Amino acid sequence: MKIFEYLDRISKMHKLIARQKTGTPEEFARLLGVSRTTVYELIDELKSRGAPIVYSKSARTFFYKHPYDIAITCSLRPLSFTEMKEKTGGEIFYSKILFFRTLKMELSNVSLQC
Repeated sequence: MKIFEYLDRISKMHKLIARQKTGTPEEFARLLGVSRTTVYELIDELKSRGAPIVYSKSARTFFYKHPYDIAITCSLRPLSFTEMKEKTGGEIFYSKILFFRTLKMELSNVSLQC
């Protein structure tokens, strides 16, 4: 699963649970666009991280047993040269050569009309 889809799904789950508007497990799954099994897997994962999620048969909804919040943050930024070197094991030079070699091959196939 793509990370942003996953984060969006967790955020939507949290909002529905906090508002006690999930419906039955089947309805909850349909709202999230996943299977009933996946709903329970996601709930188990959140519970393992401390979320006090319970289900009320009479109200037919999941809810938090006590106040609970989920804060999701994500930061995107370019890596510095040093960080790139650390992440790639020093293979930056090779990737630049490969990039320019590929670029040169693509440009050699371009024909311009005079």
